[in-house]
Amino acid sequence: MNAIDEARPDSSEAEALATEPPAIPLLNRLAAELVGTAALVAIVVGSGIQATELSHDVGLQLLANSLATVFGLAVLILLLGPVSGAHFNPVVTLAEWWNGRKDPAGLGLREVAAYAAAQAAGAIAGAVLADAMFGEALVKWSTHDRSAGHLLLGEVVATAGLVLLIFGLGKTGNLRFAPAAVASYIGAAYWFTSSTSFANPAVTLGRAFTDTFAGIAPGSVPGFIGMQLLGGALGLALVALVFDHRRRTAGTK
Repeated sequence: MNAIDEARPDSSEAEALATEPPAIPLLNRLAAELVGTAALVAIVVGSGIQATELSHDVGLQLLANSLATVFGLAVLILLLGPVSGAHFNPVVTLAEWWNGRKDPAGLGLREVAAYAAAQAAGAIAGAVLADAMFGEALVKWSTHDRSAGHLLLGEVVATAGLVLLIFGLGKTGNLRFAPAAVASYIGAAYWFTSSTSFANPAVTLGRAFTDTFAGIAPGSVPGFIGMQLLGGALGLALVALVFDHRRRTAGTK
């Protein structure tokens, strides 16, 4: 089960619909998560390398990097969302598990662990692939320190907003807009957060493997991941605060 399932009709409505196709096998879902996360990191890292080769203006570099990420992420969600939910992000997977923990059809903890492993492996592979495409060292630890407190705060804000957006769309039955909405949010967060919105533990890990524009020093990774997990929890709290009335209203019918 993924966040898209929240937009499905209730059981009484479903009786009038055709039988749903069988659940997608875990192997296929893991492949989608691995490929999708790898492609996402390759887009982020590769566009960063290309931008620095084409311009010395940091603002233009960030603009090129963010635009490539927006378009690439939208395509990946549209393509792979129907298979795995297009999480590409352990925080989103954990939030999905938490929201569906009482649902027998929801993600189990073993599935969560498998998703996270696939996402992490994909992120590392994507960084290595991007470096290979541009003739960089395949694995070179980043020296880009991102440990300042204001950057960590930026990660809390970026991740909380991402979780609020995804699960808010699910609560309101608007997940069909997720490809455009999520990509647009990440593109905006590149600019309005001090950290340029990693908002993803797997992507953060992968970006430590490349000493390029989009890299992050290994020493900064634990702090970023910790703040992303905190931001995910805050995002879930905001979802409950903003959208809990929908559950209460449904319970009174």
